[in-house]
Parts: sequence; structure tokens; C-alpha cells
Amino acid sequence: MTEFTLHTADTAPEASQPLLEKSQQAFGMVPGLHAVMAEAPELLDAYQRVHALFQNTSFNAEELTVVWQTINVENNCHYCVPAHSFIARSMKVDDAINEALRNETPLPDARLEALRTFTLKLIRQHGVMSDEDMQAFFDAGFSQRNVLEVILGYSQKIMSNYTNHVAHTPVDAPFEAFAWSRRD
Repeated sequence: MTEFTLHTADTAPEASQPLLEKSQQAFGMVPGLHAVMAEAPELLDAYQRVHALFQNTSFNAEELTVVWQTINVENNCHYCVPAHSFIARSMKVDDAINEALRNETPLPDARLEALRTFTLKLIRQHGVMSDEDMQAFFDAGFSQRNVLEVILGYSQKIMSNYTNHVAHTPVDAPFEAFAWSRRD
């Protein structure tokens, strides 16, 4: 197995050092994901930018969590599901929503379930959506803007999920209480 370096500000490439400082300020630590991404400053920079952009979409905290966790669970990300469980709690998202996402059970809200269904179809169908898929999303109260925002969220999660898969990023201590593996 290839071992990826978990960089610190002292070991990271020069271009990644200010990015790791930004992570430290934002999270009070350098998350393992960021420590791995620091090997490629452009990836860490892109990830941080896309993360900030996705957080500034029209989605509220629950909707952000639905998109993030739907993708994390679908991609079976051992790191991101616990990390976003922690983030969901810090964003005061109802635990019932996060647990339903983690366990792939129905969400307690039909609109949020429509968002999860749309996100899953977008992933599984590689963005090739039928008129019926689109109409169901719009009928749930979502807009064309929201379609594009889901694509933005997916772009962010591809960077993190795939990095964690190839690097086997260890789950950070604050996220360990939310450890996750897919139910069989």
C-alpha cells in the first residue's frame, strides 16, 4: 500500500503552507484530508475554494448536509462521512437527518428526500438526467440554480472522497466519535 504524507506547515511544499494555515484557522487543526492534499498545492487550493463556494450557495445547512453526505455515503468515504457528521452537528443539523443519510434510510422531510434522490441520480447517471428526474426535483421546490449547485457540491466531494480513498486518510480524533462504515 502506498503511504501518503500527512503534511504539516513545516513539511508541506511552500505553496501549501499558507493553505494549511488557513485550514488551521478555520478548523482549529489541520484536518488529515488537508494534510494529504498539501502534497499538491493546487488540489488543496481548489478544494478550499470549492468548499467555500459550495457553502455560499442558496442551500441551507440541512440541504448542504444532504448533498455532502449523500455523495460521501454513495462513494463509501470512510473519512468524509464522519467528518461531515461532525460538521452537521456543528451546523446544528438535526441528528435524525444525518443518521438517515448515514444509514441510507428515508429522510424525515420529503423535500430533503427529493434532494437526496436527485443527487444520487446525478451521480449514478453521470449527469444524464431524464425530463422526469428534473421535473421531480423542480416539483419538490428546487430550481435550475439548485441543479447547478448540486454539481458544484459533487465537484468538491470528488476531490475529497477520491483523495481519501487513494491515501487511506486516517480519521481525525474529533471525527472518531462519528466513525462509519456502510451497512451490508
